[in-house]
Amino acid sequence: MDIFLQQIINGLTLGSVYAVVALGYTMVYGIIQLINFAHGEVVMIGAMVAFSVITALAGTALPPVLIVLAGILVAIPVCMLVGYAMERIAYRPLRGAPRLAPLITAIGISIILQHVALLVWSRNPLAFPQIIPLVSFDIGGAIITGVQIAIILTSVLMMGGLTLMVYRTKLGIAMRATSQNPQVAGLMGIDIDRIIAFTFIVGAALGAVAGVMVGTYYGIAHYSMGSLLGLKAFSAAVLGGIGNLAGAMLGGILLGIVEALGAGYIGDLTNNVFGSNYQDVFAFLVLIAVLVFRPSGLLGERVGDRA
Repeated sequence: MDIFLQQIINGLTLGSVYAVVALGYTMVYGIIQLINFAHGEVVMIGAMVAFSVITALAGTALPPVLIVLAGILVAIPVCMLVGYAMERIAYRPLRGAPRLAPLITAIGISIILQHVALLVWSRNPLAFPQIIPLVSFDIGGAIITGVQIAIILTSVLMMGGLTLMVYRTKLGIAMRATSQNPQVAGLMGIDIDRIIAFTFIVGAALGAVAGVMVGTYYGIAHYSMGSLLGLKAFSAAVLGGIGNLAGAMLGGILLGIVEALGAGYIGDLTNNVFGSNYQDVFAFLVLIAVLVFRPSGLLGERVGDRA
């Protein structure tokens, strides 16, 4: 039971990160039915920028929390700028093109961002400075750290804030109208280009925070870290129902728990034959099962029918 509870805690932490990244995928898809495969690289850029800031401030007298906060505050506008540039330069000219064109473009942007990060930060893994003191709490025999609590709470606050914005503000109404029918929304006076660009910017901001979460949790960043993370977050979005905000949150949490249980609990029962080295297998097995038995996702709505 201790192992099970520990893996649930680990899964909630990992799932919170997946959920935040998956929200970026599902927001863009809900607006323009585009799967932005470069979103994982935006997360990577956020982690790398935060690493540079935290490393530069690590030797100062600033409190550790303020140093991490400074890394987040610098990473967010940088990623927002990257997200806007992607939409304005690469995706907007292809808005009326066949769907395969922007999909291939997204893969190309992903490769470009990886190599830009390679040139700026090198190909070596970068170790985040461990400036935050390790604080842990015992819950029924399982251990949860202060960093895990911060990641879970931050993710919940971000998901709640995004939900309120989409469903309780005029900007959210414009986003939902654009999602339903861009042509009619334009006739009603909504600036479609501005709404789509804003969606990319918000998704990129979420990705920046997720990148800092990953960096501080695992203590490492790498120029290729966004590829697998992006695929898993996309799997979480599909699991919950692509285009559905609640589905992205649910899919991320479930995927994180399944992966943690597979890596720890199930791996322990099988003498680590399927241990942490195979943790990715469990996540994608769940994705395959969902695509076979419920292609629209667990909370799939009408937006799933347009995939």
